[in-house]
Amino acid sequence: MKIKVLFFGVLAEVAGTAGQNYGKVKSFNDLIQMIKDDYPEFVNYNYRISVNNEIINNDPLLNDGDEVALLPPFAGG
Repeated sequence: MKIKVLFFGVLAEVAGTAGQNYGKVKSFNDLIQMIKDDYPEFVNYNYRISVNNEIINNDPLLNDGDEVALLPPFAGG
């Protein structure tokens, strides 16, 4: 399946892009491993993960075309 991954804040800066498409994703854990392989420096940052605009706390079932976002902490003023 194909999954669109969006990076925000410092993660977008580290990645050098605001997002990336991943193909041949088999599961959520498979996707996370692909991201870790592509961006090993992400291990140095805290972030939450959302799937289709919903923050997750577990291993969700992904569907073809889902959108996953990596959200570092942020503050507003």
